[in-house]
Amino acid sequence: GRGMRKRVVITGLGTVSPLGNDVQAYWSGLTAGRSGVATITAYDASDQPVRIAAEVKGFDPVALLGRRQAKRTDRFTQLVLVSADQAIADARLTFEREADNRHAGVIIGTGIGGVGTLLDAYDMLQERGHRRVSALMVPMMMPNAGAGEVAIKHGLHGLVMSVASACATGNNAIGEGAERIRRGAAEVMICGGGESTMHPLPLAALGNMGALSHRNDEPERASRPFDADRDGFVMGEGAGALVLESLEHAQRRGTRIYAEVIGYGASCDAHHITAPSEDGTGAARAMDAALSDAGLRPEEIDYINAHGTSTPLNDPMETRAIRTALGDHAYRVPISSTKSMFGHLMGAAGALEAIACVKTLETGVIHPTLNYQTQDPECDLDYVPGQARETHPQTALSNSFGFGGHNATLIFRRWEGSGSISG
Repeated sequence: GRGMRKRVVITGLGTVSPLGNDVQAYWSGLTAGRSGVATITAYDASDQPVRIAAEVKGFDPVALLGRRQAKRTDRFTQLVLVSADQAIADARLTFEREADNRHAGVIIGTGIGGVGTLLDAYDMLQERGHRRVSALMVPMMMPNAGAGEVAIKHGLHGLVMSVASACATGNNAIGEGAERIRRGAAEVMICGGGESTMHPLPLAALGNMGALSHRNDEPERASRPFDADRDGFVMGEGAGALVLESLEHAQRRGTRIYAEVIGYGASCDAHHITAPSEDGTGAARAMDAALSDAGLRPEEIDYINAHGTSTPLNDPMETRAIRTALGDHAYRVPISSTKSMFGHLMGAAGALEAIACVKTLETGVIHPTLNYQTQDPECDLDYVPGQARETHPQTALSNSFGFGGHNATLIFRRWEGSGSISG
C-alpha cells in the first residue's frame, strides 16, 4: 500500500532557455533579474501587432546534435534533446547496463509540438506540390517526437511518452514521472517539456485572442506578472529536463541529489477552454492536493513559484487561489514569477520553473519578479519585487495552469546536505 511508496529525488538538470543555454547561465540570469525578451528575429515581425518574444539565442543544433539529426528534427525536439543530454550528464547516468534501461523512461511533453515543421511543409505543398512534401514531416511534427528521440539516443526502454496539457504540461510530466517511480514502476525518469512556436501564425492567433502583450517598444518591460499595468504574456521558447530517480537508485549510485519531489496535485476547472475559473477554486484544489500528497500544512511552504503569466485574468485568479489554499500564510510566503524574465514557454514552462525551484532550494536564493512596479489591489501578496532575496527555504511549491482548465502543482523539498558539493 501507501507505506511502500518510494521516495523520488532529482539528480540531474538541463535547460536551453532565453536566458542562456545551460542551467548555470539560466540561473544566474534569473537571480540577476535579467530579461530574455527582445524584438523577434526568427521572422520579420515589423508589420505585426506583436513584435516581441523570448527566443533562445546562439543555439547551434548542428554543432550539438550533428548534421543528420539536426536536419531530421523540429526545433522543439532539438531543444529537448540538448536539455535532456545536459540533465543525463549532470546526473552522471550512462545507461550502459541493459538491466538499467528497462527501468528507465521518459515523459517529456509539449503544448503544441512541431508547428514550424508543419507550416513549412504546408507552404511546400502549396508552392511545389505533393511530391516535395518531406517524408519526415509526421515524425518531426508529432508531439511525442521529443520524448521518443531522447529514448532512442539513450536507449531507454521503460514508459516513454509525451504529455500535452498546454501550459501545465511541464508540471504534469514531472508529477506523472514521479508517480511511476513512487509506485515502483520505474527507477529513473527523464521528465520535462519543450516548445518552439516562433512563427507568425501562432503569434497572430494568440495576439488576436488578446493573450499577448503589445508592449513592443519596451520588450524587457513587457512581461510584468501581478503588476497593475500588465497587458498579456510574452511568447517564449526553450526546453527543460530533470532526471528523477528513486532514492535507493540514486544512493546506490552515490550520485549528488539536488532535491526531493514530495507533492503533486492536479485538477481541472472544467469551466472554459482558455479562461481560468475566476475564483481560483480549481487552482486552489491542485495546491490542496499537492499539500496533502506531501503531508504538509500550508505554513510549511517556504516559497511559491507562481504560474504568474502577466495576463489580466491569471494573476488575480492565482492570487485568490494561493489565499484559498494557504489561508493567512499566503501573506507571509515569498512568491515569484520566472515568466517575468522570459515570458511563457508553454509546454516547457513547468520544467524550467521546476529547475528554478530546485536551484532556489539548493542555493537559498529566491529570484525576483521582474517589472513589478505598480500594485494591483487584487494582487496583494509578496511577489519579491526588485532583487533576489536570500531566505534559505526548505520547501518550494510550483504552480502551472493551462488552456483547457488544467491545473498542476508540484512541491519540492531541499535535500539535506545539498549545497555541500558544488558543481
